[in-house]
Amino acid sequence: MRNSDNIREVLKLLPDYLGFIFYPKSPRFVTEYPTVDFPSTVKKVGVFVNASEREIREKRVSFGLDVLQLHGDESPELCHILKQSGVEIIKVFRVDENFDFELPRKYEDFVDYFLFDTATKEYGGSGKKFDWRLLKDYNNARPIFLSGGIGPDDAASILEIEGLNIKAIDINSCFEIEPALKDVEKLKLFISELRKGMKETIDLKSG
Repeated sequence: MRNSDNIREVLKLLPDYLGFIFYPKSPRFVTEYPTVDFPSTVKKVGVFVNASEREIREKRVSFGLDVLQLHGDESPELCHILKQSGVEIIKVFRVDENFDFELPRKYEDFVDYFLFDTATKEYGGSGKKFDWRLLKDYNNARPIFLSGGIGPDDAASILEIEGLNIKAIDINSCFEIEPALKDVEKLKLFISELRKGMKETIDLKSG
């Protein structure tokens, strides 16, 4: 996100994370910090694609980033170096039927979360879902962010997923009016449905 007024409206919904994309080829590319005061409960995420360590560190300081989301071909070594600075690390993998779930194992000791997105020829979101059943082959070594074309009607399907340690739901293009501008009402309804379903599930399990 990059529009200050739009960010303020989204922050009223108290999302757990809010992202800034620092990939120049993205239509959501951010160059200036928005004039917004963030609640302490909302973590600022910087999304990078094959950026240098120096650039990542500079953006972390200038934007006050809490989390680094690495969406390219970053090495386990780079993840390790960045994590040592005290920031949370999300490593992204693009999934299709040919994805090798042995690959995330190389990163397990150096990241906090994995994000599984839909495989595309280019870096970045496609607005399309991948088959979530493929994640049955994931070993749950780290909590995951579920991504890839998630839209306003997907809350019920997400709540039905079993066997995965899902930390967060990553939503973007299906909730946009235009790139980097979110439809706040769609977000509000989706978040409300998701949180209500999670509470009901917890209440049921607590018996």
